[in-house]
Amino acid sequence: MQRRTFLNQTLATATAASALSYRAVHSQEPAKEDPKPVIVGVMGYSRGRDLAEELMKIPGVILKYICETDRQRGESGVRRVAEVGGKAELVSDLRRVFDDPTVDAFICAAPNHWHGPAAILGCKAGKHIYVEKPASHNPQEGEWMVQAANKYQRCVQVGNQRRSSAGYQAAIAKLHAGAIGKVYLGRTFFNRIRGPIGTEVDATPPDYLDYEMWQGPAPRKPYRKNVVHYNWHWFWNWGNGELGNNGPHGLDICRWGLQADYPNRTVSSGGRYRYSDDQETPDTHSVSWEFEGGKQIEYQGLSHTKHTNGPFVSFYGYEGYMEIDSDGGYQIFDNDNKLVDSAPKTDWGQKDHVGNFIEAVRANDPSRLRQPILSGHQSTLLCHLGNIAHRTGRVIHSDPTSGRIVDSDIPQGLWRREYDPKWERLISEI
Repeated sequence: MQRRTFLNQTLATATAASALSYRAVHSQEPAKEDPKPVIVGVMGYSRGRDLAEELMKIPGVILKYICETDRQRGESGVRRVAEVGGKAELVSDLRRVFDDPTVDAFICAAPNHWHGPAAILGCKAGKHIYVEKPASHNPQEGEWMVQAANKYQRCVQVGNQRRSSAGYQAAIAKLHAGAIGKVYLGRTFFNRIRGPIGTEVDATPPDYLDYEMWQGPAPRKPYRKNVVHYNWHWFWNWGNGELGNNGPHGLDICRWGLQADYPNRTVSSGGRYRYSDDQETPDTHSVSWEFEGGKQIEYQGLSHTKHTNGPFVSFYGYEGYMEIDSDGGYQIFDNDNKLVDSAPKTDWGQKDHVGNFIEAVRANDPSRLRQPILSGHQSTLLCHLGNIAHRTGRVIHSDPTSGRIVDSDIPQGLWRREYDPKWERLISEI
């Protein structure tokens, strides 16, 4: 025991001496400042779980709130924050987060019908917003979001993560530099097997779900167990179909590559072909958008096959074509189908996209965002116009300077939805 005590004392003395020596040698080095703290709340702990994991890796970011109407999901989020040494509070009402003056930023990864309202209310409360795609549930919300971000000078980033992918940035830079000449067509697709959801009757929500708050600003519908969770995507009251679910990823890249803002013509074809159940949105959908200057975007979504149509995104120009995969690898071919350039996969950009948002928040500078709300709205609007064309069975003509529909006989309810009366004024008054 005496020998062990001696050795421990010797080791402690040596360690202290080493530390003193290190400080003496490095005393002239300026101390690195800790990053400015950013206090955050996350809404929707399904998709929000992935975003929360990225946030918790960024030095100085404090995840203070998990906003979740499903208590079981929310509690799992609180436990996860505790595992990494934090302490998050579980709330079901996002207004609790907005009322906290210490909160800097809010992440909305809730269902689509919450995206616009949460972003608008958050801007009005002085919070910076990261909102998942699609930016909005309907076109009017997108315009309101742009107005709110500008009026309150808030950073509002839309979750089109590939804007922050090094591979995509390099590919689009090549495209804009003329690698395939003038670009006139962008194509994207999304194929996935989506099973049937059956038919259900009205029921009582489970005790762990705050269904009233889950519906939030949407017009009230009785609870059905084949809607919550995820299948809400296939109902117009809450979702936007596969076109609004996964379509925004590829459509944003197409619009980015074409350097196009708003279309002047939208054509849709498709329907529900596979299952006869409660779903409302198309399971087979082809849409094309035409832009001024001889440019076009094409999308195809198939909900009952894993077969791929080719590259995630492809571009066609006067002097060749480019293919880009989902993780940023690209190939460029000339008009004789000869490979002339290529790059390997990188990643889809989620980590850097979240990091870019935090950087902009710390600087209080919306101009630093890689996908600010205006650009996010323009890409999301393609989805809305495609769905309006599908639901009306019409060719939709729109103003190429604003995206607004110029056809006077299109129902206004497809551009601007009705809201639950308790939320109407809160959302519409910017």
